[in-house]
Amino acid sequence: MSKVLKIKRGADIKLVGGAEKILTDLPMPHTVAIKPSDFEGTTAKMLVKVGDEVKAGSTLFYNKDNDKIKFTSPVSGEVAEIKRGAKRVLQEVVIVVDKETKYVDFKAADPAKESRENIINKLCESGVWPFIKQRPYDVVANPNDTAKAIFISVFDSSPLAPDNDFIVHGQAATFQKGIDVLSKLAEVHLTVNNAAKADEAFLQAKNVTIHSIEGPHPAGNVGVHIHHFMPICKGEIVWTLKPQDVLTIGRLFEKGQFDGGRIVAITGAQVKTPKYYRTVLGASLKTLLADNLKEGNNRIISGNVLTGTKLEEEGYIGFYDSHITVIPEGGEAQMFGWILPNPGKFSISRALVSWMSPNKKYNLDANMNGEERPFVVTEEYDKVFPFDIFPVQLVKSIMIEDIELMENLGIYEVAPEDFALCETVCTSKIATQTIVRDGLTMLRNEMS
Repeated sequence: MSKVLKIKRGADIKLVGGAEKILTDLPMPHTVAIKPSDFEGTTAKMLVKVGDEVKAGSTLFYNKDNDKIKFTSPVSGEVAEIKRGAKRVLQEVVIVVDKETKYVDFKAADPAKESRENIINKLCESGVWPFIKQRPYDVVANPNDTAKAIFISVFDSSPLAPDNDFIVHGQAATFQKGIDVLSKLAEVHLTVNNAAKADEAFLQAKNVTIHSIEGPHPAGNVGVHIHHFMPICKGEIVWTLKPQDVLTIGRLFEKGQFDGGRIVAITGAQVKTPKYYRTVLGASLKTLLADNLKEGNNRIISGNVLTGTKLEEEGYIGFYDSHITVIPEGGEAQMFGWILPNPGKFSISRALVSWMSPNKKYNLDANMNGEERPFVVTEEYDKVFPFDIFPVQLVKSIMIEDIELMENLGIYEVAPEDFALCETVCTSKIATQTIVRDGLTMLRNEMS
């Protein structure tokens, strides 16, 4: 293990409603959905129509710009609905789930005996390839590229995040199989939390370089690890995955099947029994949250409160998410607003009394507490942004669409999630994650 990297800039936002380490099996959802909007930069081309029968691993659509990248069904069943939005943009492919899952047979294989080309073909044909994302741009990786490394963060430091040590425990062999597959594609790097005892599946993994890091959020962000352990220069590519994605790859080579099983943490102050549930990719919220929400006006988020996506109660969990958060919507008028020293509010500054209780857990709502204001240079971003990058200047270079300046300020190394805390502490209420996404899209279009 390499030297411990200590992150000082950042902030841990402690919320009530953390998941108890209890794993419960949920019944198979009646429907699941795969949403092309989860795959940034992908133009979906449909291969199925309503009424078609599919198996787990059957292709639903592919990327029109790269037909090698396929998106497959995580379950077997019948295509019930293909939802389209403005300009007929594909929004969701909804599948009614069979009682017993039938699988496309992709043949089990020993990665040690397979060529790199065969491994990539199997990952693409099975629909497992989209789990691999790339920096720069934070999009689905191009299987025709060669990455200089693959980074996997095995801990998540975001608010109420799932504990990957708990999720992966007892699956060391499958995790190692996934690592063996990835190691045929590029050099693999794992990052563990030095402040906690990582599971043996991570610490005893072979064919990897293990890094250790500690500090406040975003210490668990893979972008922080890449920046400090293997910075990206123009023209270089690094691939990233999450631990459960590695398990899915391992099962593909163990069983020859696309196993869409997922362990999801249901968390938040508005959840009656926050804990872990075993379900499938794209599961409906009706199944995930059945009889488990407190009454009130709730904000349901696929992911964490900083980077997740707002969902309606009829929605479906995102492809890359293993976390649902439910918090109060808020919106009620507050007498005197921010003037009162409300101990229930969180702040990284000393403007509120929260700084006196660093371990306190908060019941925060979705209130913005203000509107967008003139964007001025302050030190707020620097306090929570552990990159050797000027965050305010980078965001402003994107706003004026100066590509050369964006490159010089380090846009190749960042993703929207890396600016989530900047957005949270911003007194100007600037939507920095959206701006960074727009900048990455602009840059990718310019380079294509």
